[in-house]
Amino acid sequence: MSGLRVACQTYTWEMLGGEWGGRVSDLLDWIADAGYEGIEITNNMIREFRDRPADFAAELAARSLALACFAYASPSGFTDPERLEADLAGAREALTFVSHFPEPRFGLGGAASPSREEAREKLDRAIAFYNEVGRLGTELGVSVNVHPHSHHGSLVESAEEYAYLLDHLDPRYVSFGPDTGHIVRGGQDLLTCLRTHLARITHVHVKDATAAREWVGLGEGMCDFPAVMVLLESAGYRGWVVAEEESEGARRNGLAAVRANRDYLRSIGH
Repeated sequence: MSGLRVACQTYTWEMLGGEWGGRVSDLLDWIADAGYEGIEITNNMIREFRDRPADFAAELAARSLALACFAYASPSGFTDPERLEADLAGAREALTFVSHFPEPRFGLGGAASPSREEAREKLDRAIAFYNEVGRLGTELGVSVNVHPHSHHGSLVESAEEYAYLLDHLDPRYVSFGPDTGHIVRGGQDLLTCLRTHLARITHVHVKDATAAREWVGLGEGMCDFPAVMVLLESAGYRGWVVAEEESEGARRNGLAAVRANRDYLRSIGH
């Protein structure tokens, strides 16, 4: 087995919206039982523990889980100037929560907008937001990364857009949190993208997709995960690898999906 630590992202259940009405403790039980070492939870899924970091830490410890990362997103895609103050206030609250945990990591969702009109101006607003949150995180001892996506409205999908984003993120405050599935859905070669920005990577999501941009379980799509793991380990990466799934199968049975993904990662030595 490798030295990489494997966590599970809670978006598998968050994507269900109002169809899922369980408790945070249910997620912790399922993720621990599936054999993960950590959990990445979001500002939408933290729910009853939002202002109770000590209680959440106790729930994690009772299941031998670590908080791998706290992911923060907004419907604004961080590009709407009218939402800036509210988004910053939410980020400050979430950063304070995360600062109570060991090795705290904070992931910011990708820049997005309903329209690509004035896309560069919108992306620049998101970058300014990312850098400010990164500065606030640094003051609190929290590592902040940006996680580009490929969902509708994404402003960062192509190799050129990734390069622009990373060229303008302040490396003192903000690192890169790539997602394998979003990279290939955006039309990039996965290993080329990771190699290009390897020095900036502090957090990794592993997700799989087909050439038709459909989400599937790990090992069922285009992503060469054995090669990804070799690349990360050869570079001395010792952060978290966070498994995530958004497929239709995961919608029907999230627990089976996260268990299958954990088994797959074990099968390739992780």
